[in-house]
Amino acid sequence: MRDRYATLRHLQTLDPETDHKLIHRVSSDHEFPWDYGRGLEVAIWRTCCVPVISEMLDGTGEFTHRAQKRYDDTRILLGEMVRGGYDSGRGRQALRQINRAHSHFDIANEDMLYVLSTFIYEPVRWIDRWAWRRVSTVEKLAAFHFFVAVGKRMNIKELPTDYERFERFNREYEQRMFRPAATNHRVGMSLLKLYSSWYPRPLDSVVAATLPCRLDREALRMLGIARPPAWARAVNRVGLRGHALAERLAPKPVARLMTRPTARTYPGYPVGYDLSQIGPGTDHAPLRETPSA
Repeated sequence: MRDRYATLRHLQTLDPETDHKLIHRVSSDHEFPWDYGRGLEVAIWRTCCVPVISEMLDGTGEFTHRAQKRYDDTRILLGEMVRGGYDSGRGRQALRQINRAHSHFDIANEDMLYVLSTFIYEPVRWIDRWAWRRVSTVEKLAAFHFFVAVGKRMNIKELPTDYERFERFNREYEQRMFRPAATNHRVGMSLLKLYSSWYPRPLDSVVAATLPCRLDREALRMLGIARPPAWARAVNRVGLRGHALAERLAPKPVARLMTRPTARTYPGYPVGYDLSQIGPGTDHAPLRETPSA
């Protein structure tokens, strides 16, 4: 049987500050590819609990009319930075696309800080609760250093200098800024519809009932989404625990079974798309560019 913890032991020999790009890539793409994606989905959902953020998202109409593309764009741009590094040619292009999209809006620095923090802490929290093993200290610190480096390149100011301080900011920001709002509900429901649309009928109805179980009661209240019934919470718990056990015992078959298209909007992904056309306000471009390995 494969030594399921061999990669972890290797990662623990690396320096989470100087080797953060490698550690984060291996952790997110190889150790927890499915769970990391679910953590990012929760991160996106939680940002909608902040009215100033949900108002901006709702005002663009992107999550109402092009939710799949917005989701795909986020995953692609983040994926480019993780796979090749944020200072690679394609990583720098991804950062330019992100900065260009943000330049159209007057976004407060602390709001940018909060969104950045969710990309660190929500996947960690998800993995610690639901994945086949917990996140190691090395992996947590590597994620912190990776996203702080990305934040610097996005011109985000006042970036915390250590993992615990940034996590305190994340918690305190939510306590101050989470408020119920109609825009929270509209964008939150658009995301629920998007996430459940990835499953065939009639499974999509069951998934739609269980997906809100991934949010805590406070986030559900901020989004105006009813707490799921007991049967849905039980199905969610059994399903995720079963997935974790299968991941521990048979990672390769589970990865093949659970792998979903990373970008439904772009046929042929991860090859044959123009990175400069990824992001809000862009149209599909001729298929001409292939990512580096």
